Amino acid sequence: MNLEELAVKVLDAVEATEVPFMAVGAIAAGAYGVPRSTRDIDLLVALHTGGGILSVMQALEPLLEFDPQAQFDTLTWGRRQIGTTFSQPHMKVELFEMFDDPFVLSEFDRRQRVFVPLLNRHTWLPTAEDVVVQKLRWGRNKDLDDARDVLAVQGPETLDMSYIRNWCGLHNTTARLEEALAGIPPL
Repeated sequence: MNLEELAVKVLDAVEATEVPFMAVGAIAAGAYGVPRSTRDIDLLVALHTGGGILSVMQALEPLLEFDPQAQFDTLTWGRRQIGTTFSQPHMKVELFEMFDDPFVLSEFDRRQRVFVPLLNRHTWLPTAEDVVVQKLRWGRNKDLDDARDVLAVQGPETLDMSYIRNWCGLHNTTARLEEALAGIPPL
């Protein structure tokens, strides 16, 4: 099984639980920007709706073995559950638990169903603007590249740049935003 096939199975299983979620990370960035290789699937999952993260983990048990101990994400300080496929090569599914952060709450409220060409299906994603803000907030090299790519593919003229600039100001990431904008190659 490849990552795209796993992603479709994971999304089908999670949607069947009726627990609100959205795909984040490389899936979201690739849907709006330039798809890139990854070895994991990242989902942000609501905690207190329809059985929450435990029902999502149970739905994924045929595909994944979850680490019995939750981990704390060093970039967001949120909790996450990590599942690893039984099949080789091992791939990961990371379930990030919803937490009380103003941006994360806004991002989740704004989520929308989007067609993801790589997966040939619709799923819940953050908006393109929220992908840019989150990637700039995380600030790793691959995240900064993803932010630039989303800005380049979507075009700053079509994005709500005042929304992006507002969050970047709150997160002290305005310099990263300006660098990403300056890095967009000319047409």
